[in-house]
Amino acid sequence: MINTKRNTVPEIPGAGDYLIASKTCELMSLQYFLQMGRLVRCISSLVHGLQRERGASNVFLGSSGKKFQEERKSLAVESDRLKRDFELALAEIHEELTGHPVSSRLLNQIASALHGLEGLGELRRCVVSRKVTAESATEDYSSLIHNLIAVVFEAADTAVDPTIAGLLVAMVHLMNGKELCGQERAVGSAGFSSGAFDRALSERMAHLIEAQERCFEVFAGFADTDSLSLWQKVSSHEREGEIERMRRLASSVGRFKDLDPELADQWFKLMTERIDALKQIEDSVEGCFHTRCIERFAAAKKSLAHQETLIASLDTGGAASQPLLVLCNSGSEGSTGEAFSSEGMGQQFGRSIFELVQEQTRSLQEMTDELQSAKEALEDRKTQEKAVLLLMKHRKISNDEAHRLLRKLAMDQGRKLPEVARSLISMADVLK
Repeated sequence: MINTKRNTVPEIPGAGDYLIASKTCELMSLQYFLQMGRLVRCISSLVHGLQRERGASNVFLGSSGKKFQEERKSLAVESDRLKRDFELALAEIHEELTGHPVSSRLLNQIASALHGLEGLGELRRCVVSRKVTAESATEDYSSLIHNLIAVVFEAADTAVDPTIAGLLVAMVHLMNGKELCGQERAVGSAGFSSGAFDRALSERMAHLIEAQERCFEVFAGFADTDSLSLWQKVSSHEREGEIERMRRLASSVGRFKDLDPELADQWFKLMTERIDALKQIEDSVEGCFHTRCIERFAAAKKSLAHQETLIASLDTGGAASQPLLVLCNSGSEGSTGEAFSSEGMGQQFGRSIFELVQEQTRSLQEMTDELQSAKEALEDRKTQEKAVLLLMKHRKISNDEAHRLLRKLAMDQGRKLPEVARSLISMADVLK
């Protein structure tokens, strides 16, 4: 029998094909973050809703069920609505997240957030029946919120466009600062309601204040102009002076043994107003992020179309002229470059492809350089959290105590927190 099948040689892709693929990859990444924008917005709203629900639950439990009973119910309904929005947004991007996974850490964090939300109903039943303390309920709500914010953190860690990454860094640090503000509201409410702050409660509050300041400092370094202007208005609001005055009362352990319990209501009101103002800044950052994604996507799409047209117009069918030697400098100091022969390629086409390759290389290098500061901010935060976990495990201490110990080590050694954290992690790796 005669074999009529012919062995076909696969078409070998050329430099132009991979240039187009590089641009297409960039475009797909921007499209992904354009879709991710709605998920980030839904997380921001859900976190705010849970923070409000947590605050009302604290008052409800602290008053033995006498206050905020109806408020807590309505806020729980609102949180459920926001939770549903988050789940729908996640469903819309599910294929992009799982079909071509950008990060296993991001997918794992989404799983943690969803798992935590499954326990929200049971937490509410315990609050209604008052089977939990205000402190315990705060910890449970805070855990849910932390898992949701961590999704935004992991999303920021996957960004390859510096302008988008910077805004996500600003967003996640603002969200963390606002969450710490919510926790401070709970701690302050407990102290003022009881009429006194013991040393542990006062130190806890001091830790939350300091941690907020660190978050807002990073936020200010990456925020857009409009959001930064809103932050400055919040910082200079007369409300901040009242909050600071009450903070001083809380830190004066032993000086004020009998604080007026009515101060608790004033404190709760002031801090709630502050948290709501911070949410407005979150909305501003999210809006800028969405706009930036649209702009970058449109620019990348235009650039891809232009490059496709340019490569298609190059004359590749003519006879090749003399081979062209292309010297490509790697950019490293002292580098002599690498030589490539264009044998079999026309001079005009060779030069054009070379120029396009160089242009894309320069563009990617610029993006990498600009991205570095955003990645460093994220890496510093991950390193500190890892060091805190190590201290908690080896010293058998709480999260707050571990943070305080890490800060004390940094102060004693005159070093920055990330440096001390890296040293601790390095020592732990050696001792394994």
